[in-house]
Amino acid sequence: MKPTRAGTTENISVSMPSDIVEELRARAGRRGVSGYITEAVRHQLAMDGLAEIVASHEERHGALSDQEVEAAHRALFGEPEEGDAGNTAKSAA
Repeated sequence: MKPTRAGTTENISVSMPSDIVEELRARAGRRGVSGYITEAVRHQLAMDGLAEIVASHEERHGALSDQEVEAAHRALFGEPEEGDAGNTAKSAA
C-alpha cells in the first residue's frame, strides 16, 4: 500500500466491458485511471448519501415540494437555468 494525501490505498480488481475501459483510458489523462475511477466513485457515494437523506426526509415528512427542491438546487448550484427549475435536483436524488 502506498500512502497518499487521503491516507492509504488498496489495490482492487474491477472488471469492465472492454469498450468502457478503452474510453476510460482515453479520458483519464494525467490523473490516470485510478484517479479517474476514485473521483467517479467518490461522486457516486456522495449521490447515494444525498438520495438516502432525501428518502429519510420523505419518509418522515412526505414528498418534497417543488419549492423545497428549487431551494435545495439553489443552495447547491445557484440559480437554475431558465426552464430547468427543479429538474436537476430531482434527478440527482
